[in-house]
Amino acid sequence: MRSTYKVSTVLELEKEHLDTISANSWQYRTLEAIRRCRTKALGGHIDRCRSCNKLQMSYNSCRNRHCPTCQGHKTAQWIAARSSELLPVSYFHVVFTLPQELNELCMHYPKEMYAILFKSSWETLQQFGDNHKHLGAKMGMIGVLHTWGQNLSLHPHLHCIVPGGGVSKSGKWKQAKSNGKYLFNVEAMSKVYRAKFVAQMRKVLPKQPQKLYDTLFSKDWVVYAKRPFGRPENIIEYLGRYTHKIAISNFRIQAIDKKKRTVTFSLKDYRKGGQKTIQTLSSKEFIRRFCLHILPKGFTRIRHYGILSSSWKKEKLPKLQQEMGLQKREEKTEKTTVLRKCPICKTGDLVTILVFNNKGPPPKYKHLLSVSGTKSAN
Repeated sequence: MRSTYKVSTVLELEKEHLDTISANSWQYRTLEAIRRCRTKALGGHIDRCRSCNKLQMSYNSCRNRHCPTCQGHKTAQWIAARSSELLPVSYFHVVFTLPQELNELCMHYPKEMYAILFKSSWETLQQFGDNHKHLGAKMGMIGVLHTWGQNLSLHPHLHCIVPGGGVSKSGKWKQAKSNGKYLFNVEAMSKVYRAKFVAQMRKVLPKQPQKLYDTLFSKDWVVYAKRPFGRPENIIEYLGRYTHKIAISNFRIQAIDKKKRTVTFSLKDYRKGGQKTIQTLSSKEFIRRFCLHILPKGFTRIRHYGILSSSWKKEKLPKLQQEMGLQKREEKTEKTTVLRKCPICKTGDLVTILVFNNKGPPPKYKHLLSVSGTKSAN
C-alpha cells in the first residue's frame, strides 16, 4: 500500500521550530515552499470536465525542484526532450564519488565543491577520450548531481551517462574499445580524477591544511562504470531514475509520530547487499539532513558536455545521426499542451474555469472544499 505521508507533513509538524534548525535563508525558503505545497496558502484553481461536467478544485503546487511532490512531470518532460538526441551506440553509466573527508567542505562551500566535481569528472573523461591509446575522439557526457545516501547523510556523487565512443577530428563516429563494450580502466580514471579534483580545489579553495591533502591522496577515490545498456532506447528509462530525483521520496516515509516527533522511513543498506530496512529519526534531525541536499540558489544540477552540449547538439548532432542511419525527427513548432483527465469519469479532459488566491474560492464554490478536500494538481 502506498504511503500517505509526505515530507511536507514533517515540515508542518515542525513549522514553529524551523527557524531553530541549522539552515541558511535559502534553505529556509525552500522548506517553507515545500511545507505550503498544494495547500490553501498557494491558492488554487477549479476545473470542469468536458465530458461529465463535474467540477474539481485543486490547490497549486510549489514547483520547487527539491519538493518530492512536484518532480514527476519534470522527469517525463526532460526524458522526452533527450529521446531525440540518442545515437545508435552503447551508453555507459559512470559514477564519480567524493571521499567523506570532503563532506565538511561540501557543507560550507557547496557551490564551489559541486562545480569542481562536475569540472574534474568531465575533464577526466575527456583526457582519456583525447588520448589515441584509449579512444582519440571528442566525447560527450550528461552529469546529474546527487548529494545523498539512503539514510539522508551527505554523500556527494555524480551520475554520468556517457556514449561509448566519440567524434573524430574528421567528424566521424569512433567506437570505444571492444565494439563499444568497454570504456576506460576505472582504476586509472580514479587516479586522474583525484588529481584533477585536488588541483581545482587548491585554486578555488586555497589555504586548506596540507593534512587534508595528504589524507585525500592516501585514499583510493571511487569511480564506477557499469556495463553498457542493451539498446540505446534503454537509456531513456534509466535516465528517469536519476534526472529529477531528490534526497527522499514521499513513498519512502513509512510513519510520522506526532507525539514523539519522529519520522520512520525505508532505505536500502548497500553494505548488506541492498537489504531493505527502516530508520527512525527525530523530526528535527530528519529536516536537518534534508537541508544538506538543498542546492545553492541557481545551481545547475544537470549538465551536458562535449557532443551532448547544447551548442554541439544544435549544430552537429542531426548530421551525425543522419550519417549513422537515424531518420530525422520532425521538429515541433508549437508547445504541446498536456491534457489532464477527469478523475471521476476517467475519460473527459479538464479545463480550468477559475483561479483563486490564498483566500480560497468564491462562496458559490465553497461546497467543493468538502467534496475535493485538499486534492491537488500540477
